[in-house]
Amino acid sequence: MNDLVVFVDPEVTVTEALKLMRRRYVNSLIVRKTETNPEYGIVTSIDICDKIVAHGRNPSELKVREIMTTPLITVPKDATVQDCARLMMEKRIHHLPVVDEHGNVIGMISATDFLFIAETMGHGGSDRAFS
Repeated sequence: MNDLVVFVDPEVTVTEALKLMRRRYVNSLIVRKTETNPEYGIVTSIDICDKIVAHGRNPSELKVREIMTTPLITVPKDATVQDCARLMMEKRIHHLPVVDEHGNVIGMISATDFLFIAETMGHGGSDRAFS
């Protein structure tokens, strides 16, 4: 799990979100809860491809809330890597937020993380929880 989670407000433009993603070298942003956005959301590089580029939409004219995916599919911090991999496979997602006992996003596991996990498994590493 990567404990670096980058948050974005739902009312910023997609262009601003893209700048944040580039500046922070991430492929996903967690959309913050706000008074008008009571649940977390997520925006990923795949959302940008599918919802912006493929449709020829102007990212400076769209708000993050218009393209985010919500509700989040999450895992608890004590989930195993196999549980996470199965869930990501079943839901066809590449980013999986990790939440604490209060439902707050505290980390992220991404498909890229499984490259390192698989390599460790190949060297005799075992399954472990995130905590």
